[in-house]
Amino acid sequence: MTEKRTARATARDTAAATAATAVTTATTADSVHPAVPDTAALAARELRAVYSRLRRTLREASGSTSDLTPSQTAVLSRLINDGPASASALAAAERVRPQSMAATVAALEQQGLVGRRPDPEDGRRQVVSLTEAGLAYVADRRQARQGWLTQAMADRYTEAERATVLEALALMDRLNQ
Repeated sequence: MTEKRTARATARDTAAATAATAVTTATTADSVHPAVPDTAALAARELRAVYSRLRRTLREASGSTSDLTPSQTAVLSRLINDGPASASALAAAERVRPQSMAATVAALEQQGLVGRRPDPEDGRRQVVSLTEAGLAYVADRRQARQGWLTQAMADRYTEAERATVLEALALMDRLNQ
């Protein structure tokens, strides 16, 4: 099973890299953005590829590749980070149709990870929140990912390399500003 996942992941990475290369080559060849250095395009492409592989590895390390869809995982993450919310607020935040969110919430509720209760401000609406099982599920997966990443950083990088990673992360964080 893991070999199949790895083969699919490799195929996706190859396809994505090929598509990214074609776009970058076309952009460079056509000089659409002549002010953008080739190193910027290369750095962007490599960052996306590394980020995708790291996300996949972290999902595998936490065991969350099995039972939840990406949409379900996103809802759990949003609920733990932002707190309880109505299904319509979750749909708006995740940029999906309310019907799709209703199906996602129903699946999570069926698994015992979320619960619904009447909104104290509007009895017609329901507020979705994590159950104890949902909190434990998210906490276990976060702990597994953090543990794997911490150990990998300790095992695979020297102290100087970890300092370089921290410097690079500070630079990358500027992309969010």
